[in-house]
Amino acid sequence: MWLPMIGMTALPHLGGFYGGYITRKEVNTWYPTLKKPSWRPPNAAFPVVWTCLYTGMGYGSYLVWKELGGFTEEAVVPLGLYGMQLALNWSWTPIFFGAHKLKWALIEIILLTGTVGATMWSWYPISRTATLLMVPYLGWLCLATSLNYCIWRDNPEKKEE
Repeated sequence: MWLPMIGMTALPHLGGFYGGYITRKEVNTWYPTLKKPSWRPPNAAFPVVWTCLYTGMGYGSYLVWKELGGFTEEAVVPLGLYGMQLALNWSWTPIFFGAHKLKWALIEIILLTGTVGATMWSWYPISRTATLLMVPYLGWLCLATSLNYCIWRDNPEKKEE
């Protein structure tokens, strides 16, 4: 029973590795050119925070999976919402750091935050522990959404002539 726990806990990190690959260059070139609010977390905080958040959400998904007896019919909504939020999570970095589309990244992170809320709502009757493991993630997303908004607001797209 260790393999599913390890696999489901590790799964979110795959997108994190890909996001890190995209971000690595941009955080030293493009990102410093943006106007950012003074309250933003330091760049060094992001990999540490995301490692904790990905581990928590991954383990939470394992708890839900285990409680529902695997990928059963009963698991379609809670694990489907989880999969949707994970796909949205993995999509934000290529939009923001890869394509430099601040407005689209803002729209995407708002959808992501709502999907995380729906995931938590669907998990609560199944595993309160799994739901609580998502609370720091939802809090971080609220901060990240605010940061994305401020960056979008303060860095208007240049009109192409």
